[in-house]
Amino acid sequence: MVFLKSVCESLLFKYYLKINMSEVEVRAQYEQIASIYDIRWRKYIASTLTFLSNWEQIDPKSTVLDVACGTGEFEQLLLDKNSTQKIIGIDISENMLNIARRKNKTYSNVEFYQASVNSLPFQDYIFDVIVCANAFHYFEQPQIALAEIKRVLKPNGKLIILDWSKDFLICRICDWLLQLFDSAHQHCYTQAELYQLLVAADFKIHRITKVRFGIIWGLMAVKVLPLNS
Repeated sequence: MVFLKSVCESLLFKYYLKINMSEVEVRAQYEQIASIYDIRWRKYIASTLTFLSNWEQIDPKSTVLDVACGTGEFEQLLLDKNSTQKIIGIDISENMLNIARRKNKTYSNVEFYQASVNSLPFQDYIFDVIVCANAFHYFEQPQIALAEIKRVLKPNGKLIILDWSKDFLICRICDWLLQLFDSAHQHCYTQAELYQLLVAADFKIHRITKVRFGIIWGLMAVKVLPLNS
């Protein structure tokens, strides 16, 4: 029994170490590019996040969690519509967060924390809306991420995801190349694959669509609700 317990503990440690190593690689990458991120991706960020903010309207009274908030651009879009929106942004890169804090320093109703989606530092059932834009393909263990998101989402809340879609040929090629050459990148999904992940995590699909931005970027947007809502 002692031997079996030791083996189980060793396997569990290796499992969590694997998750943490993936996040270390993502964090290192974004710590390095934080200062040029907005310039390099300006058009892409503006196009995709503007689409998302228009595609699913967020109630001004909602408390919003922005998972992998980056430099705080989605916060800016929400605050342009409603300057009193309560928003919390999390990211694993402190350098990205510092830029987000500077952008939103005049708003006392906006907070930013360094945290992992795999271990959210919040109580159960406190957010009305959770948004994850352009980041889901970095999650090595999406089941764990979705379980944590569901834990902190109110029973009548909603989760909105925007991410690359392998239903588009060029994105499928990009996904294959990034898995070869970018150790931080994990996996893109087809619409059907994402659907299956969400259903397995006890969410029900409310809206889902695919959209193209320019020649390369094919994305999907999905709004889901907790199964018992």
